[in-house]
Amino acid sequence: MTQSPAVRTTGRSGPVRIGERAARTLVTELARMNDPKAALLVGAAPESTVLAAAIDALLPGDTLTLVPAGSTSPQALREHVTAQGRWVADRVRVVDTLAEAEPAAVVIAGEPFTGTADETRGAVEGLAKYLTDGAVLSVATTATPGRTAGAAGELDRQGALYGVGTDLVLRNTPPLRVYRLRFTPADAASAARLAPAHRPSSVPLTRGMHIDSNGVAAAGITLGLAALARLARPKSKLWLLPAVAAGPVAAFFRDPERDVPEDPSAVVAAADGQVLSVQRLHDERFGEGEWLRIAVFLSVLDVHVNRAPVAGKVVDYFVADGGFANAMKPAAEHNVAAYTVLETAHGTVVVAQRTGLIARRIVQRAPIGSLLARGERFGLIRFGSRTDVYLPADAAEPLVGPGDKVVGGSTVIARWR
Repeated sequence: MTQSPAVRTTGRSGPVRIGERAARTLVTELARMNDPKAALLVGAAPESTVLAAAIDALLPGDTLTLVPAGSTSPQALREHVTAQGRWVADRVRVVDTLAEAEPAAVVIAGEPFTGTADETRGAVEGLAKYLTDGAVLSVATTATPGRTAGAAGELDRQGALYGVGTDLVLRNTPPLRVYRLRFTPADAASAARLAPAHRPSSVPLTRGMHIDSNGVAAAGITLGLAALARLARPKSKLWLLPAVAAGPVAAFFRDPERDVPEDPSAVVAAADGQVLSVQRLHDERFGEGEWLRIAVFLSVLDVHVNRAPVAGKVVDYFVADGGFANAMKPAAEHNVAAYTVLETAHGTVVVAQRTGLIARRIVQRAPIGSLLARGERFGLIRFGSRTDVYLPADAAEPLVGPGDKVVGGSTVIARWR
């Protein structure tokens, strides 16, 4: 049997393994779509973690078509599906070749891309033929420096079209970079029917508490400094300073799970903190008309992960230069800020991530063209800052005032009229 055009998946070091965390990232778009949809998994095998994750993500109205991996027979795959029980067997079908499959809302490559740029381009073009309008192709490549540079470069280029985004999965051997690609624009209204996407940048500690990957790196660096200090001066207690600091550093990047209101008219807080101001103003950068701006100050003790206040499509993103004044002061209006512009069913909504006196680093993980569910994580600001939400003034009614404490992703700060 001829291998499907998912691309060559073995290199000089042998087959590339996809662990459970990477598999869950690959099937993110399938898992977050609440409407009935068709999915296509190319390169499936009975022992595949990607197949297990895809089956686990299925909802009652969904269908999943499987194209066997090059080393797997269709019959073996059918027997595996049948063994999963009636519920799975009724929703999953196996075809002999990719040519027998039908277009789907989500297409997943079950094996990593490890070929050259030309091979990757051909594989992507082959799979893209099976995407419906606005559909997503989910693929992975190894993230090991020096390996598969051609595949990664080609996928970066493809992602610049209507890219949904990329995620780095370090907890895999070898590390993988997952690409979610879109080749036709998505409908902004469909964002309202999505659940927040799974983000490997949110590392689970317990069921209810995660930590952002930036915190894992920062805590690791701090502990590394402690180890070096102890090696350099074994009789000194100075190593205790960075060792003790690792806990507070990690705590700053905490990322708790949040219950997002289901009310479609709700606008939720984009960040934890205290409401600084609620005012109507004009800002021609975002269009004509009056805006309702709700500004929230984040102290160093607040959670600094930012969440989408509404469901929408990212249509623009830009950074405005400025200073680093105290985020609670009026001068913070002119601080460095990153603006994420969303197209929604109620008009344009803007989220401004502003730096502060200490905050000098803004992280934004939602590329232009991507869809965000209400309450979905999309970035963070490091060490004390301010987050502003701009809403069309004639379409939204504020529900909070200066001095109120809000919780990102949960507190309803305004309601659509």
